[in-house]
Amino acid sequence: MADNNKKTSFPKFNIYWMYILVFAGLLAAYWMSDNSLVKEVSQNEFESYIASGGVENIVVYNKESAEAVLNDSLASVVYGSRYQPKQGFKPKISTKIGSVEKFEEKVDALRSQGKFKGNLSYDTSSDFGTIFWYFGPVLLLIGFWFFFMKRMGGGGMGSGGIFSVGKSKAMLFDKDNASKVTFEDVAGLAEAKVEIAEIVDFLKSPEHYTELGGKIPKGALLVGPPGTGKTLLAKAVAGEANVPFFSMSGSDFVEMFVGVGASRVRDLFRQAKEKAPCIVFIDEIDAVGRARGRNANMGGNDERESTLNQLLTEMDGFGSNSGVIILAATNRADILDKALLRAGRFDRQIYVELPELTDRKEIFQVHLRNVKTDGSVDIEQLARQTPGFSGADIANVCNEAALIAARRQKQAVQRQDFMDAIDRIIGGLEKKSKVITDEERKSIAYHEAGHATVSWHLQYADPLIKVTIVPRGKALGAAWYMPEERQIEPKQALLDEICSLMAGRVAEDMFLGFIDTGALNDLERATKMAYAMVTYYGMSDKLPNISYYDSSGQEYGFTKPYSETRAQTIDTEVQSIIDSQYERARHILEQYTDGHHQLAHLLLEREVIYTEDAERIFGKRQWLSRTEEIMRASEAAKSAEKEVQASESDDCPTPPPFHPAQ
Repeated sequence: MADNNKKTSFPKFNIYWMYILVFAGLLAAYWMSDNSLVKEVSQNEFESYIASGGVENIVVYNKESAEAVLNDSLASVVYGSRYQPKQGFKPKISTKIGSVEKFEEKVDALRSQGKFKGNLSYDTSSDFGTIFWYFGPVLLLIGFWFFFMKRMGGGGMGSGGIFSVGKSKAMLFDKDNASKVTFEDVAGLAEAKVEIAEIVDFLKSPEHYTELGGKIPKGALLVGPPGTGKTLLAKAVAGEANVPFFSMSGSDFVEMFVGVGASRVRDLFRQAKEKAPCIVFIDEIDAVGRARGRNANMGGNDERESTLNQLLTEMDGFGSNSGVIILAATNRADILDKALLRAGRFDRQIYVELPELTDRKEIFQVHLRNVKTDGSVDIEQLARQTPGFSGADIANVCNEAALIAARRQKQAVQRQDFMDAIDRIIGGLEKKSKVITDEERKSIAYHEAGHATVSWHLQYADPLIKVTIVPRGKALGAAWYMPEERQIEPKQALLDEICSLMAGRVAEDMFLGFIDTGALNDLERATKMAYAMVTYYGMSDKLPNISYYDSSGQEYGFTKPYSETRAQTIDTEVQSIIDSQYERARHILEQYTDGHHQLAHLLLEREVIYTEDAERIFGKRQWLSRTEEIMRASEAAKSAEKEVQASESDDCPTPPPFHPAQ
């Protein structure tokens, strides 16, 4: 027996229903409309046409007007060449009548004379069709306007429609939210966690601080490159403190209507005070917190500035111990307004930098929780091969490796899948179908072998991982290195990098007898690095200890901070650095010509070579990088630990199994 109490589920409303209804209404109006040609005439002409015998029927509408249907012969006289006889088409004439009784008498007289043989009928209904065609489009536009305003109100302006445009669009995550994030979900960022843990402690036990007269910072600004986990860290603070969490983007305050941004700021802080203690998180605050008055001659956005003024007022308006803490995130702290960063608003700036080696290892462990891997995956090796990767990049590596393994019908994700994922993200997708001539292929092989040969024999050059001549992305060939993670770069390291970059062009010139456009990216990087050495780092012989670097990010506008004579000196010094490293790379290739040719031929044969191939040809590198030293120290520590465990197991033999007495 069916359950009578079961609610009937109706399909959700769709905007396309409106289009279908309008289209159906237009079709119905078209088919129901009277396909006729009507001509307005005087009453005398109307009566003369009836007397001619060409009128078939007459209809009197609301005792005010009369309309007559004409036959084809009379219609051709009335309309002339405009009338073309066809099926379903009714030519008509109409006129205004003064008195219905007199009109009836005239029609009856013509009927008695045999000049009119049709019917005379009366229609007293309202002329709804005419009203619809006159006012229907206007009513339809008004209906659509109300409909879209309601849609805007429900989707983006709150339940109050257009009247709630000034309401805050912040999303609220309360303590009962299932998707709670804690510090365990945020790998790495050890320093940032320590700095922000005080905020969590205050939210958990504020009385401990207020009793001693302490004031917790009102706001903390998370600054760092994209993808480093600023938003995730803010969510973890809310999860650890177990308090409501308001999340909003800076662009949500900016609206085309005047005063909306300021109204949303007021509404956001009103809700926050009601939920206190809580956290308000504004992501990408630079969208609304840009410095006021900058580039005044270029015009400005008064709405954005009024929104910022309201934000400054609200942050300085509530009490110090009200329990509302503002967190914000940006990767453009240099363009924020100074008033936003002063004490009492964003008291602290927490720098969330790209993860170091140990941080990347922890991040890999977090993202590999739900990835099925086998024993070939070494997390420490993956962390070493992803320098400069953010947390988002590492998550992308894990996901891409899982997709590659699934595409290859594997039961688990293996080490090679991760290597291919890293190559895919760094260099792009392999394009084996790209047509390359033998001459181009040889040029690419000699070019990449030149990079590998020179970098192998330089102290500060990055250790080689892999060289390939298979096109990836926009590159026809590429060499993968393990960059050194140094905080301070010595001058010789920059010179070694420029020398390694110039090695590809040198190899083409020496061994092929011509140069081509394949060295464009190398020349660009080398030139920028040389200019940075001269103009930023003060590493020039003729211009020592001078820096034209602008830390404010304005880059001096349209003027240069040096004269034309100094500009010529800078160009001369840059050219000197490039030329000296070019000759240095030539000298190294002359010394190791045989090894270079072996690498090039191996590339032409296999298309990909690895560190082991270069080590077999040139021998082990004379210099070890810091990463390699850490790797070898880690391997030595692991082997020593295994030896200790083995010795302990030998000293303490395993006891015989225990058999209880029967």
